[in-house]
Amino acid sequence: MSNGRRVLVTGATGQQGGAVVRALAARGHRVRAISRRPDSEAAKRLAAAGVEVVAGDLDDAASVTKAATGVDTMFLMGNSYEAGTEAETRQGITAADAAKAAGVGHLIYSSVADADKKTGIPHFESKYLVEQHIAGLGTPYTISAPVAFMENTVAPWAVDGLRQGIYAAALPSGRLLQQICLADIGDFVAALAERRDQVFGKRFDIAGDELSGEEQAKILSDMLARPVNYRELPIAAMRQQSEDAALMFEWFDRTGYDADIVALRRDFPEVGWHRYRDWARGFDWSVLDRATG
Repeated sequence: MSNGRRVLVTGATGQQGGAVVRALAARGHRVRAISRRPDSEAAKRLAAAGVEVVAGDLDDAASVTKAATGVDTMFLMGNSYEAGTEAETRQGITAADAAKAAGVGHLIYSSVADADKKTGIPHFESKYLVEQHIAGLGTPYTISAPVAFMENTVAPWAVDGLRQGIYAAALPSGRLLQQICLADIGDFVAALAERRDQVFGKRFDIAGDELSGEEQAKILSDMLARPVNYRELPIAAMRQQSEDAALMFEWFDRTGYDADIVALRRDFPEVGWHRYRDWARGFDWSVLDRATG
């Protein structure tokens, strides 16, 4: 590894931010995490793992500037599902401005693949507004834009179905969808932090595999040693839950992600780049047993 970085990570107590923290720490970088609740159990676990946890809120520019002072790299991400799309954009812009005020030498922003292609999906568009703002700041930056997470397979809304032998999504069984695991996102961000000026001003759509729901179900059957069948959910049912999600799945079916998986494996060999089967093989499937209570 080249020179160690000092990196401020937002969203560190969540899935993606947590993966970034683990990847950076594993490579010997010094990690600082900004948290609205530094006294929370999740924040305390970070501190116990050697992460410097500081108080801050992405809506509070002064607190972000203070947290970012003295670091050379900042990983910035939002969460539209938690905050809403308008808040995600507002917070992203506020935090990016704060990073510039603090003199951060490299801002890595986590967007979503194809957000720059006018998809019309609200939580894609909200992230792209932040991308555009960052590009105009004059601060060295890189955009990391992951596709769908492999971990969505075991999201809370999917676990009950898996226990019943069903893997469901609002896509035809043969429709291919690009996916990436959280560990690969973390490793990729760490690689960007290390490469620094080699990746300034660049945007990367990142994915580790591309497969259909039917193919996923076959892999899950192998992992669980019992039949798992794919079920296509009607888009109308999804629309009743979330218009944003419905628009996204309609776009998946109509267009879909197009990250260059071959080029990513070639150009970033230090990233694990798990195939879906690799991820599933390494997952602790006893979570399904724990879900039964």
